[in-house]
Amino acid sequence: MNPFRRSLLTAALLAAAGLAHAAEPIKIAILQELSGPGTTSGTNAKNGALLAIRDINAAGGILGHKIEATVADTQSNPGVAKGLAQKAVDDNVFAVVGPTFSGSIMVSMAETRRAEIPNFTGGEAAAITQQGNPYIFRTSFTQADAMPRVVRYMVNSLKLKSVAVIYVNNDFGKGGRDYFDKAAAAAGLKVLADISTESGQLDFTAPVLKAKQSGADSIFVYTNEEESARALRELRKQGVTKPIIGETTLASQKVIELAGDAANGIYCHVGLTVDAPIPALKAFGAEFERAYHYVPDHNGIKGYTAIYMLKAGIEKVGKLDRVAVAKALHGMTITTAKEPGVLMDVHIDANGDIDRQSFIVTVENGKQVVKEVLPPLGAR
Repeated sequence: MNPFRRSLLTAALLAAAGLAHAAEPIKIAILQELSGPGTTSGTNAKNGALLAIRDINAAGGILGHKIEATVADTQSNPGVAKGLAQKAVDDNVFAVVGPTFSGSIMVSMAETRRAEIPNFTGGEAAAITQQGNPYIFRTSFTQADAMPRVVRYMVNSLKLKSVAVIYVNNDFGKGGRDYFDKAAAAAGLKVLADISTESGQLDFTAPVLKAKQSGADSIFVYTNEEESARALRELRKQGVTKPIIGETTLASQKVIELAGDAANGIYCHVGLTVDAPIPALKAFGAEFERAYHYVPDHNGIKGYTAIYMLKAGIEKVGKLDRVAVAKALHGMTITTAKEPGVLMDVHIDANGDIDRQSFIVTVENGKQVVKEVLPPLGAR
């Protein structure tokens, strides 16, 4: 072969190799609770993530790379979640989304940390981001930030003096109870009853009776979705008329659907809701409903924004480098002006926790109604 033809062939091979490299997909593992007690949370998060991936790929991908997602069911079981995280590491994925249950992410994130894989979670237990893991990123508020907000509303707006706390006895519930107690003590709100329930509990007769007998002038419910609906139904069945307050989960769409009229009148602090007076959130809700034929809860928004947080990190670095992307995300403020897919401006701190606006809602006629828009903590 003459030198000219050889150089042409070499150039063609290099060009082909370049195109092949440019087309390399960004592999993401979605590990969510698609069965068991966490089905509602995990299914919403999974659907939100897949919707974001669909939108991003339709727009050309990230830096010209399309996203390739695999979905796996943790079965709401920490041991299964750990095994699936190990498989994701073996598959050399670029990022992991999930699990959502705090107990599962606390176990599985050790695997993604070992492999230096960015891992996004909607889990709210404060301990998730208190272990110095540089690869964990939260899409929800930490309980350490959320509980002072809800307690402040209880004391300042509802003028409450005492409370009975009903919580679920898992990592999520115990962490939330602890931070609620700290916030209540600081605000002068007396906790008159501390009532533990179990994940998947069916009968809330005894916990509700204990709350009523405590003499507290309000009841705070902090359990997972299905249990929250059962608790609300039992509270109404036993004739409780005192204020019932909760955090994001208690006012989720699934709880409202399952509890029916029993959900009306509750007050909650929520980090995300498609009923917020923010056009981007409303538009997301409409798009999600068109795709899946139901109204998304906060977990759907978390799954969606997780993918766009990752996108912002990759674009800031300018290349597919997992370690560099994780470093770039810490301390990063992502604005909707630059990345509309995050839906609200969000700041990620050095621990992987986030700060952004949030909302106080009540439920009226089976729908969330926003009472107050709370500014980011950093804005105060």
